[in-house]
Amino acid sequence: MLKPQVTHFFDEETGSLSYIVVDPASNACAIIDPVLGFDPVAARTVHHTTDRIIDFIQRQHLHVHWILDTHVHADHVSAAAYLHEKLGGQMGIGSRVTEVQKTFAGFFHLDGGFSCDGRQFQRLFEDGEHFRIGNLDAQVIHTPGHTPACVCYLIGDALFVGDTLFMPDLGTARCDFPGGDAATLYDSIQRIYQLPDDTRIYVCHDYPGDGREHYCFETSVLEQKSLNQHLRAETAQDEFVTVRETRDKTLDLPRLMLPAVQLNIRGGRLPESEENGVSYLKIPLNRF
Repeated sequence: MLKPQVTHFFDEETGSLSYIVVDPASNACAIIDPVLGFDPVAARTVHHTTDRIIDFIQRQHLHVHWILDTHVHADHVSAAAYLHEKLGGQMGIGSRVTEVQKTFAGFFHLDGGFSCDGRQFQRLFEDGEHFRIGNLDAQVIHTPGHTPACVCYLIGDALFVGDTLFMPDLGTARCDFPGGDAATLYDSIQRIYQLPDDTRIYVCHDYPGDGREHYCFETSVLEQKSLNQHLRAETAQDEFVTVRETRDKTLDLPRLMLPAVQLNIRGGRLPESEENGVSYLKIPLNRF
């Protein structure tokens, strides 16, 4: 099996991890879950983490084939559209993103100018679909539960899980967003646990400070099955559902959820400018 080279980028502001996955034989690469900074006070996008990614790609003379999101993120803004404009490559996401678009188009009362057919992305992946990154084979694994549209990307021996799993000491994704479901997440994680024990798992978030000083980003199927605080190999579904739903009731709304979701259902693009040349986001009042 060909092993990809994986480089991570940590965004301290959101606790988010982005990855560049490289086929060393061809210098083809994919960018996974890139983060675009967002200042909620000034309502401005910022590019510190994203520009580090661009600088790395240019210095390494890499060819961007794909810019991939694992799902519509609620805790950071996707940099997919920004990187597509700067570097090319196809923007990809799971095909069930259309369900998330329809849900939030209604939630934010978007007008008829917003299309809920996934056209904001160049590729909508089906479960089990394969694609290439140079000589590397990549497979899409549909893992709903956190959101209906979550997917993992299995590239060689490396699995990029988005929010489905965190590091073992932090457990699993929340399931209280629209379309989320703890029993469904349990079934999705069982698919991951059926992969070889030495499969490398790369998480999308980490939050150091709760029992350890430094962020982590890589674990394995074996470590998750043995140590995950919410779902180990022997954990029954009803036990997991109880733990997950109990914890979800204590969680606050992600700080950037309202702007992030509106941008991310567009692939990270700003809404169309209005007559004065300015883009606007909507903030629903008294909904939470």
